[in-house]
Amino acid sequence: MANGQWYPPEWPDRIRALAEGTLAPVPPKRAATVMLLKDAETAPAVHMLRRRASMAFAGGAYAYPGGGVDPRDDDHHVRWAGPTRAWWAERLGVDENGAQAIVCAAVRETYEEAGVLLAGPTPDSVVGDTTGDDWEADRAALVARDLSFAEFLDRRGLVLRSDLLGAWTRWITPEFESRRYDTWFFVAALPEGQRTRNASTEADRTVWISPRAAAESYDKGELLMMPPTIATLRQLAPYATAAEALSAAPARDMTPVLARARLEDGEIVLSWPGHDEFTKHIPTEPTGGAPA
Repeated sequence: MANGQWYPPEWPDRIRALAEGTLAPVPPKRAATVMLLKDAETAPAVHMLRRRASMAFAGGAYAYPGGGVDPRDDDHHVRWAGPTRAWWAERLGVDENGAQAIVCAAVRETYEEAGVLLAGPTPDSVVGDTTGDDWEADRAALVARDLSFAEFLDRRGLVLRSDLLGAWTRWITPEFESRRYDTWFFVAALPEGQRTRNASTEADRTVWISPRAAAESYDKGELLMMPPTIATLRQLAPYATAAEALSAAPARDMTPVLARARLEDGEIVLSWPGHDEFTKHIPTEPTGGAPA
């Protein structure tokens, strides 16, 4: 392939099975991911991780810190700073409990996978260094799901800083995928005094890279990415600072992007509405692999 688009070889057969009615779509799980930014000399850099090649979903692909929503965070009271839960519910297109859980997932996953925590002891502060043994013990408990994020905040006496997040876009994994996620993408700036690290067991590499440079590497086939990742990188490229990107977030359209497959002139046409670059033309007869 000319670019670095992640494309599983089993997709054509699964698309045909869905069209024939022999494949039932798997309900998507709620998820959140965060595009963590920091200012560099000429443009902000975004924190990305490379998923281990052994991962069942998108192995080898570059992505942002993120993961599934913990349902325990839906209704547990969380000390909260920033826009209200009602505001977030309207912004994210869910109820208030769901909004809290999704925002909690965004902050938790950033902490679990990058060691960065968007929370503080007061509504206008953030914690400093989180690399001590006691912090690491709590982070490990979160990863193991022995501890919910709401319980973690309570234990630490911390306020979740929802005002440090901006909702950017929402993508739903195609209906023909075996692992499906309804993912809300957020943007955030690296808090002063904190630093990223590769804390994820799912990643073998992390980088700070400008969105434009990452997109250019994807176009050359050097970096493998899923459509939502490269799409958001292209959207971030015009901004000169992290603050500019954050200020643009409230006006972003949060209509979910869901891939569609249709029959046209003897081919299956796979497309993502509003993102023509990802369109694929798949022969209606099995070919044993992904199209070029």
